[in-house]
Amino acid sequence: MFKISIFDKFIFKQVLKATLVCLLLFIIVWIAPETLVKIIKKIFTHAWTIMEGLKYLVYELPKVLGKAIPVGILLGTLFTFDKLSKDSELSILRGIGLSFSRIMAPVLVFSLFLSVLCFYVSDKMIPYASKATGEGAHFNKHFVYLQKDKNQIPTRGIIISNFMTDGIKNLIVINFANEKYDDAMTFKSIVFAPYALLKDDYWLLPEAKEYKINKNGVYTDIDDIKNYKILEGKLAKDVYTMILNSTKRDRFFTTKELKEYKDILKKQDFTDEYNFILTKYYQRYLHPLTCILFAAIGCLLGFSPPRSQRLIGFTIAVGMIFAYYITLPFFDLMAQKSVMPPFLAAAFPIAAFIVSIFIIKKVKDL
Repeated sequence: MFKISIFDKFIFKQVLKATLVCLLLFIIVWIAPETLVKIIKKIFTHAWTIMEGLKYLVYELPKVLGKAIPVGILLGTLFTFDKLSKDSELSILRGIGLSFSRIMAPVLVFSLFLSVLCFYVSDKMIPYASKATGEGAHFNKHFVYLQKDKNQIPTRGIIISNFMTDGIKNLIVINFANEKYDDAMTFKSIVFAPYALLKDDYWLLPEAKEYKINKNGVYTDIDDIKNYKILEGKLAKDVYTMILNSTKRDRFFTTKELKEYKDILKKQDFTDEYNFILTKYYQRYLHPLTCILFAAIGCLLGFSPPRSQRLIGFTIAVGMIFAYYITLPFFDLMAQKSVMPPFLAAAFPIAAFIVSIFIIKKVKDL
C-alpha cells in the first residue's frame, strides 16, 4: 500500500513552493506588457475607475492561469529536482532504497490535482471571465447560410451582411428554382429585408421586398411582403446559434457549449468549422494532461549529476513549452483543412511528450 512518508511531505512542499513561484512569475510576465498598460491608460483617461481597472485585472487572470499551470509545474519540478540533485539529496534518497519512480510519486499526485484545476479553469473560469469583461460583445459579422433539401440540393441561400448582438440586419434571401444550367443554379426570387426577428420556431422578416425572377434571369415583379418567414423549426435556432458562435474564440465556450456547437455544425455540414471545434473539444480534455506529463518531464530533466550543467535541462524545458504552444495553431489548421483527423491533431503533442519521457528516462539511465 502507498504510505505517505516524511520524504513525500518534504518533496511535496519543495515542489509546491517552486511551482507557486513559477506561476506568479509567469503571470506577471504575461500580464505586465499589455494588460497593465491598457488598465493604466483607461484609468488615466477616466474611462475606468480604479475599482473597474482592478476588476478587469482579476478577470484577466484566469486566461493566463490556463497556460501558466502546466508551465509552472514543469519549471517548479525541474528547479526542485535540479536543486536536490546538486545538493546530493536525491542520491541519498536513492541510496536508502527509494526508486526514482517512488521519489516522483508525490509530484505526480500533486500534478493530478493541478490537471483537475487546469480543466476547471478552462471549462468554467475562462468562459465566465471572457463574458464578464465583454470581450467580443459588439461586432459586425457577415454570414452566409445555404439551406438544402434531403437530397443535398440547395433550395435557399441566406446572406446576412450585418449581424450584431442586438439584431440581424440587412438580409438577402435567394430562393433557388428547380431548373438549373449545367454550371449554375437558377433563381426563383430574391428577397431583401432590412432586419429579421427571431421567433420561437422561425425567422420573421417584417418588411421584406421580393423580386420575382423568370427562367431567363430577369425579374418580372416586385412584391412587398409584411411577414416573410424563413428557417422554420429547430433550424431557426441552430442557424442563429451558428451566427452567434462563429465570432467567438474557443475560450468563450464551456465544454458543454463546445459539444453542443460541434453537434450543430456536424448536422449542418459545416465541415471545416466542425473539424476545428471538434479539435478544440478534444484539447479541452487533453490539455490538462500536460500537467502530469510536464511534472514527469521536469523530474527527469532535473535529475542530473552534481557537477553537470544546469542550463541544459532548463533549455530543453523552455523549448518544450515554446514548441507546445507555438504548434497548437498549426495542428488546429491541419484538422480544420482535413489534413489530420481532429483527435490526432489534438493528441499529437500529448503523444510527443509521452515519447519524450521515455527518451529522457533512457538517456538519464534511470
